[in-house]
Amino acid sequence: MSRQFGHGPLDFRAMSPVIKGLIVANAAVYILSLLVGGQFQTLFGLVPYQVVHERWVWQPFTYLFLHGSFFHVLFNLFALWMFGMPVEAQWGPREFLKYFLLTGVGAGLVSVAVAPNAHHVIIGASGAVFGLLTAFAMLYPEAVVYLYFFFPIKAKHMALLFGAIEFFAGASAANPASARVAHLSGMVIGYLYIRWWFEASLRMKSLFSGMGPERGASAPKPRRRPQAVGAPRREEALEPSDDMAEVDRILDKILAEGEASLTERERDILKRQARKKGGGGAA
Repeated sequence: MSRQFGHGPLDFRAMSPVIKGLIVANAAVYILSLLVGGQFQTLFGLVPYQVVHERWVWQPFTYLFLHGSFFHVLFNLFALWMFGMPVEAQWGPREFLKYFLLTGVGAGLVSVAVAPNAHHVIIGASGAVFGLLTAFAMLYPEAVVYLYFFFPIKAKHMALLFGAIEFFAGASAANPASARVAHLSGMVIGYLYIRWWFEASLRMKSLFSGMGPERGASAPKPRRRPQAVGAPRREEALEPSDDMAEVDRILDKILAEGEASLTERERDILKRQARKKGGGGAA
């Protein structure tokens, strides 16, 4: 089933709290860096040598909120709105924020690993933004985006184009710890994470749909419970299509919030569906 994509006008009030928070944090830190000046970027930007040899372990996180110019921060915040809004709408705020930090911090750590002795300062949320571009392209591959506001291109082709540009630019860069490495790392980390996430989702759905760890193993039939005359059976409370839609919703909830977040009713639905697919029949 293909997802539909559409963007309304740029409206700060319509943004989700997590995207608002990221935009406000980036803008506020940019203004603070202008006011403080001095060694602010050296202290909170990403300097691989300082992370490795001086244990400035906060830098792979704080560098995400620093930018070198007005247009640098403006472009990143515009991309955060453009790609972040539809991705957050699909995943929810918790999963979206986790993905943003995973790609951003992960891109910084890769830059440190590639050139641990570099003194070059890396700043900007571009690693996370490139991760969001990858997520957007995987969720909405056929969506048409106007590159530089003029050239229409499909999202999947734009992600491949940007990835190729960053790869060849990073390979030819004189400094191995350049921001190009962070950009490309954000895309690769995002791609691998999404592929793992969907694979885990499919495995979990197969498990709860009654496939079980051993194919061909028959599940014992549950005992019948006494029912009042004329009372509907418990399994017949939902139509089969509605039941499977509810199972999909519960499995997505497990992936987003964990198994502990389930209610007793949701646990009963999963158990009942597993008995049906396992050959247990209706109680």
